[in-house]
Amino acid sequence: MDFLWHKVSEKEKEEIKKQAKEIIDNFSKHIGKIELGESKVLRKDQTRKETKASSEKDFRNRFFDNAPNKEGDLIKAEKGHWK
Repeated sequence: MDFLWHKVSEKEKEEIKKQAKEIIDNFSKHIGKIELGESKVLRKDQTRKETKASSEKDFRNRFFDNAPNKEGDLIKAEKGHWK
């Protein structure tokens, strides 16, 4: 098979599909043979202890200074827009 760029013929497309299917089938066959044991983490205490959260005192001010669109105590933001 020529690995340089060229227009793929219908025969080559079918050959590629056939090879891909063989690879996927072979992979899934091998994955199916893997046995995973159960792994559980057993702890005496299943919940975290409550603590008082602390942060820098000027974090809020720096956060609001950095925000591009704000009105008073609110920040206008769109998901994925403010990055």
